[in-house]
Amino acid sequence: LEGPADLIVEVMSSESVGRDRGEKYQEYQAAGVREYWLVDPEAEWAEFYQLGAEGHYRLVQEGGRGRYESREVPGFWLEIEWLWQEPPPAPLRVVAKIAGVPADVLEAFERALRGQTGEERS
Repeated sequence: LEGPADLIVEVMSSESVGRDRGEKYQEYQAAGVREYWLVDPEAEWAEFYQLGAEGHYRLVQEGGRGRYESREVPGFWLEIEWLWQEPPPAPLRVVAKIAGVPADVLEAFERALRGQTGEERS
């Protein structure tokens, strides 16, 4: 890795809140990490920061629901509630939704992965 990461995601715990909001926040900002997410699964809350032209983070979105679109990973977005959904959404379905794969194509792909192509096997 050369230079700072484009995106860092911190999943907070009660023991890490101070480090994630304080030390790491300051370190990542000073290093030039362009996008920083703070995810609190206990509170079901996420904060999304982007580095401004002046070199300081600005909060661009926060909450427990809704859609967040990354500025640093073009085409990547997520429904924030996926982070605490029980049971968690299937990774393949999430990736397919983000990529815009039609439902029928996804279903055919899942059947093929399970070995169920819809044709009789002899």
